[in-house]
Amino acid sequence: MHQASDLKKLQKNLLIRAIKTKYTYNFRWFGLPIIQFPQDIIAMQEIIYKVKPDLIIETGIARGGSLIFYASMLEILGKGTVLGIDIDIREHNRKALEKHFLFKRIKMFEGSSTDLNIFEQVKKIASNNNKILVALDSNHTHSHVLKELELYSSLVSKDSYLVVFDTSIEDVPDDMFPNRPWDKKNNPKTALKEFLSKNDRFIIDKTFEEKLLITANIDGYLKCIK
Repeated sequence: MHQASDLKKLQKNLLIRAIKTKYTYNFRWFGLPIIQFPQDIIAMQEIIYKVKPDLIIETGIARGGSLIFYASMLEILGKGTVLGIDIDIREHNRKALEKHFLFKRIKMFEGSSTDLNIFEQVKKIASNNNKILVALDSNHTHSHVLKELELYSSLVSKDSYLVVFDTSIEDVPDDMFPNRPWDKKNNPKTALKEFLSKNDRFIIDKTFEEKLLITANIDGYLKCIK
């Protein structure tokens, strides 16, 4: 019992320290910055290999490394497309992605992921694919993530995953994200809790969190069971 308690304390301390030092900004995937914990990258690799999706949808492109990561996994599997959505795809990031040798597996939409016009275009692409995996990593406010969950959960195929990034915002001190519109009680985890109270297609898969030791996605690995 004490060991479990000590481990939880260690996890939280590591998470806080990582956020303060911008630990996730240290890494690149095939040349482009991937702003993720290496542990979560490994978890996504396990999920992608298990599911073998035809389509991966990611909201929030940032500097493009995660799109390249997903594309590299699909390239190894020999199939599939990554669809990235961001409200602001900066020109230098767009150019870096477009000239990358893995861009052949990537499609991008510029606009809000909760814009119904954007979603309808994504839905049309999704309709031509069987196995679909979704990763939500854009605006981290409760209202935005909840709307994303309500929309994009409908696209996730049975036995695949819907991964909600940065749920850990709820689990660290309230002053960790100054000048951001999200904080405790207003973040991806609060949205996730509300979503799960109304939707029975998904369950939290705790196996990843339990073995990763440190993750930005506490309770955020959702498996589609229906």
